Amino acid sequence: MAMSVMILAAVQTHTGRQVDTVLRSLEITGPGGVQAIPALPLGSAPATPAVPRSPAPVVLSTTAGVPFDAPVAGPAVPATPGSHVLVSDGSGYQWELPTPGSQVTVAATVPRSVVASAIDTQREYILLVGVAAIVLAAGLGWVFAHRAVLPLRRLTAATQGVGSRLALDVSPRPGSTETAELAGAMNRMLDRIAAERRHTAEALAAARDFAATSAHELRTPLTSMRTDLEVLRSMPLPETERAAILDDVLTAQRSVENTLLALERLALGELTTAADFEDVDLDELIDQVVDDAPRAHPGLAVASAVTEPVRMRGLPAGLRCILDNAVTNAVRHGAATRVRLDARTEPDGTVTLIVDDDGSGVPEAERERVFQRFSRGSTTAPGSGLGLALVAQQARLHGGTVCLEDSPLGGARLCVTLSGPVAP
Repeated sequence: MAMSVMILAAVQTHTGRQVDTVLRSLEITGPGGVQAIPALPLGSAPATPAVPRSPAPVVLSTTAGVPFDAPVAGPAVPATPGSHVLVSDGSGYQWELPTPGSQVTVAATVPRSVVASAIDTQREYILLVGVAAIVLAAGLGWVFAHRAVLPLRRLTAATQGVGSRLALDVSPRPGSTETAELAGAMNRMLDRIAAERRHTAEALAAARDFAATSAHELRTPLTSMRTDLEVLRSMPLPETERAAILDDVLTAQRSVENTLLALERLALGELTTAADFEDVDLDELIDQVVDDAPRAHPGLAVASAVTEPVRMRGLPAGLRCILDNAVTNAVRHGAATRVRLDARTEPDGTVTLIVDDDGSGVPEAERERVFQRFSRGSTTAPGSGLGLALVAQQARLHGGTVCLEDSPLGGARLCVTLSGPVAP
């Protein structure tokens, strides 16, 4: 509507400019140039227009008492811009155009009814155009709004279909960049929620496994400890027998402690994520094990066979667990007196850890079974049966494998192939 008002005002201005054009087209050249007519009052235009080119009946007159057919100075008096409109008694419009250097002022008078009729006609056209424009704008607005909202409706429907199926992607139809970005953000959020849910489920499974395994594996040593303590409390025994029973209690206590620590490490390993991995220098880690092993196993000779730096992305504690458990297993179950540690980078980018010992080795029939939880070999050495299970778990977390072979030192060779972190 504001546009219609502006157009109507422009029409009124254009009507005045048309009359100005008529005035500027006149050339005052003296007697005989234009037929002289007397000055007439506003609204009393003759039936025949004085100037045929005018858009309406126009009356021409002069002012300052100079007859229109009187001689004027100069060959011609050009009209100047800047005419103005004078509204008289409401019956019409009068435009005056003064001429410079002359006492002549050319005036054009148009009856109001003529201008009003033209403006009314233009107003009707403008109103019709305005109404049509409003209807057209409303229709186009509805169409574009529907097209703009449609991707959001589809996205809402896709989101409602997700429910508890967090693995389902929200994939809107192409055509809206903003909707596609929103769908991508929602998919990333669903991925994070699904990952957290998997992590929680794994944690609960690890906790249940820890509880069940602990109850099963700790029942025997705890029962033995309780029996020994009841004997010590109820029976007066010689000092030597009491000392032997106390030694049994301490052995059982250490067994329970070692089992709980091993189970804890297994549970923590199951909860490992890619964020826990970092750059590890295996050659330096092996040097630390070489320095620490003799203190944990007096009389054991441990050496490093690493010839060049070996660096990989891994779990420092997990890699140390592999080396410590391999050395402990060689001493406890193989009666080894000498252990050699080696690490090298293969041409395909994987890393191989090798632990050789001079112990009794592992029978070929048991080389796969000993990596299972609570599985013990044919030796009668005490242990929780979780040492090599921890090695196998850490190898799996690093995307690798583990196996036992014959060692050139005469005992067993533990080979662990590592490729890097495994995506959770």
